Amino acid sequence: MKQFGASPFDEVTVTDLASAAKVTTGALYHHFGSKLGLYAFVRDDVERRLLDRMEGALAATRSDPAEAVISALLVGLDFAVREDFLRILGDPPAGTGHDRLADLLGAAVPATPLLGPVLAAAWRAALSAIADGADPEQARAAVAALRLHLPRDE
Repeated sequence: MKQFGASPFDEVTVTDLASAAKVTTGALYHHFGSKLGLYAFVRDDVERRLLDRMEGALAATRSDPAEAVISALLVGLDFAVREDFLRILGDPPAGTGHDRLADLLGAAVPATPLLGPVLAAAWRAALSAIADGADPEQARAAVAALRLHLPRDE
């Protein structure tokens, strides 16, 4: 998790991963088939932790969907920064074509179906900026500054 969280996928080697896990490269290949297989396994776990936190934030602020979405984005950003998962969560999901973060955000505002992917992309851009050296507080302020004007339920 630490290797993929802090470094871009292409910069992490199987040797680095094996060394960090205190196993042989052969053991990694045996259990995961490839570096991408291990990455997918780790990303799934990290993403599940993220989504659990964001779902909690959405549920806690359900009376105002716009406020709930921004709250969830901030909770997720704080988690990614605190755990140093900037790279693994800042990149879109690799190879699956399925984006669970976009799905979660889209489900929070079903009247605006493309909002989920748009917000997921903006959130990931904030993480990538932090990973590239931006001040986390400035990225947090940028996410908090988003103003969602959602259609009213009729």
